[in-house]
Amino acid sequence: MKVIKTAFAATALAAAMTPALGMAQTELQFGHVGNPGSLFDASANEFARLANERLGDDYEVQVYGSSQLGGDNSMLQKLKLGQLTFTLPSSVMSSVVEEFGLFEMPYLIKDREHMKRVVEEVLEPDLYPLVEEEGYKVLAVWENGFRQITNNVRPINTPEDLDGLKLRTPKGKWRVSMFEEYGANPSPMALSEVFTALQTGTMDGQENPLVQIYSQKFQEVQDYLSLTGHVYTPAYVVVSKNHWEDLPEEVRDILEETAQEVQDFVYETAARQDEELLGKMEEAGMQINEADKQAFIDASGPVYELFGEEVEGGSDLIDRALELGQAE
Repeated sequence: MKVIKTAFAATALAAAMTPALGMAQTELQFGHVGNPGSLFDASANEFARLANERLGDDYEVQVYGSSQLGGDNSMLQKLKLGQLTFTLPSSVMSSVVEEFGLFEMPYLIKDREHMKRVVEEVLEPDLYPLVEEEGYKVLAVWENGFRQITNNVRPINTPEDLDGLKLRTPKGKWRVSMFEEYGANPSPMALSEVFTALQTGTMDGQENPLVQIYSQKFQEVQDYLSLTGHVYTPAYVVVSKNHWEDLPEEVRDILEETAQEVQDFVYETAARQDEELLGKMEEAGMQINEADKQAFIDASGPVYELFGEEVEGGSDLIDRALELGQAE
């Protein structure tokens, strides 16, 4: 009976993903956790706009943001079940493939041009195959951004200012390790739960790129914004390896090429938003300070060492990424 049910489910899924003559468009769902106005929202909508211009009448990308289809872990599971076509995980990828913890290392990525080189020379040849072993496929690398700290206790100038601070982090082992090293009390939590945690005082603070901070309205429940720029987090356009192959080749080609083409839009939009949002947060009443980044860099060595010890090939990944940051 189990074999019959499995065969039936596979047949039903294949039928759902292959539109018959005269049938309505097949919806390709793109789920993400970003709110309206976020970089995730702008990126996914631009992808859908361009893809739908090229797909013709049989397929249509529909975007579902604001965690409508679940948190990152839930949506990754839905990919494998064929209930979702695309999602846009960021930090959580280190929970799928531990080598993605490379992008949890503090002050590793200097700027977006550096990130482009790391995509071409580290991510694509070395990490993409590891993702496929876990049943996923990365179509393109977009952005979450350079992360800053907000809180309701005091400005953060050095790691010592984080001592004892209850700080929400994403669900990634290395972010937790980093903030423990800095002296904070980090707690992983889904993004959709953070506003309430800050509002009620369950958490003193959190860390995110400016556009996530603003689009999640954290400026309404946080007093201090400290520009630490401690981690640059990519975001990954991810599909299920198996269910992706159920789509016609010409459809896959359009979607993959469009996802990669949107990368430039993502980087340009992110840079513009970073400039615009500081003023808006100051207008909202936040006290903004530039942190002593060198003090944070000096305190980060143990995190690099731990990654090198615990992740096979971790030290080599770090060295290669850092070297690419020195390229002209």
